[in-house]
Amino acid sequence: MSTLARLARAEWGPLYAAVRAGLVERGWRAIPMTVAAVCLTALTQYVQNQPWGYQFVQNIGAVRAEDPLWLALLRTPLSLFVPALDLPVWGALAQILLVFGIAEICLGKWRTLVIAYVATLAGTLYARVGIALGPHRFLGLPASDSLVVDTGPSAAVVGLAVFLSWRYRAYVTAGVVVAAMVVEVLLKENLAGREHLAAIAAVLVLCGISELRHRPPGRDRTGSGSGLPPIQS
Repeated sequence: MSTLARLARAEWGPLYAAVRAGLVERGWRAIPMTVAAVCLTALTQYVQNQPWGYQFVQNIGAVRAEDPLWLALLRTPLSLFVPALDLPVWGALAQILLVFGIAEICLGKWRTLVIAYVATLAGTLYARVGIALGPHRFLGLPASDSLVVDTGPSAAVVGLAVFLSWRYRAYVTAGVVVAAMVVEVLLKENLAGREHLAAIAAVLVLCGISELRHRPPGRDRTGSGSGLPPIQS
């Protein structure tokens, strides 16, 4: 086996085994939530591109920092499935199918939805805090960002990718995802990039909580022990 193959197997072997087992056992029945999410995103994209549908989608799924908090929270669940108008929808659909699908197989549909929602909500709330801080303070944002629509499914995708990478010890992959989001902020300096970093921060907190919950009794302070903690409860 070549060095590259060994590295790939070490990085993605456990995750690949988990996904393969789920698909072999159940096929497409292993990812019903993901299939529904892809269909909903495609439908939302179609509707918002119609003259009669754009405002409707904005009213039920577009989240901006200028919105009242109660309204933003009400719209946030559906905002996961409202792709950005300035990006090709096939990219969003492919990301959802791949990342949500892997997560649903490995984590279960409800845990996947919770992590996706937490990641998206973290970006939404950060935008409000950043605008309140102002552009001249650390982590602050300009007031004009209050008019920008939140990231849609991308924050959820990034958050799930980081959680899965941590869960299956694919640390290089997690590092690459985080580094890519940092580069995005440095190059574009846009709201979406900063919301992605907020989503990552929130998911890392979930990783720490999960680690504590699944730590075997009597595990020493050095963190000894091996193997993956059980994810299904």
